[in-house]
Amino acid sequence: MSMDFTDQRLSYEKGVLDQQSIPTSPFELLKGWISDANEQQVQEPYAMSLATCGADNRPSVRIVLMREITETGVVFYTNYESAKGQDIAENPNAEVLFFWHELERQIRISGSIAKIDAQKSAAYFQKRPHDSQVGAWVSQPQSGEVANREVMEQTFDQLQADYPENTQVPTPEFWGGYEIMVNEIEFWQGRANRMHDRIVYTRNAGGESAEGDNAISWDTKRLLP
Repeated sequence: MSMDFTDQRLSYEKGVLDQQSIPTSPFELLKGWISDANEQQVQEPYAMSLATCGADNRPSVRIVLMREITETGVVFYTNYESAKGQDIAENPNAEVLFFWHELERQIRISGSIAKIDAQKSAAYFQKRPHDSQVGAWVSQPQSGEVANREVMEQTFDQLQADYPENTQVPTPEFWGGYEIMVNEIEFWQGRANRMHDRIVYTRNAGGESAEGDNAISWDTKRLLP
């Protein structure tokens, strides 16, 4: 049987996004919206959908966790030999999406992806819980086929024996961070009657910021809903 949702709808009336009062940097607004989501106790507000597309031209999307906002983009960590890692190696262009239903907001970020410094990846890996570190070694490669769960659990148990609690688990060479270096960010605020507010920041190719320094400058525009 089919499922019909054509009569299911909500009126979005929780916020306003005014182009005249937004900050000059999209990262300032991104941090502000993340803070709002934290205050509203949104579960894992740093979770984002990552869309990639490799040489096969077939898009793929999954949830990853943002771990840092830098001056140029956002950082997440994963297995470099995963399906997403293969896509990124073949095509560095990608997009991420944050969606917070509780705030009737979403953010789309598009840009190019590059690996971060290996030492920074290792420092983050060593901050993770011990069992998560061990679990990273089980995925060789992530998304690879496995006969059954028992095989995974046996591998995990063996690694636990090799690296017991309170011992250092080495950082895998196949694991680390990526930074999505932002070219464009769209902030979407739901409004009543589907008259949503959509403001896009586009990175200016060259040129100085409004302050006259060498910082990145941005153009903004409003989109129709």
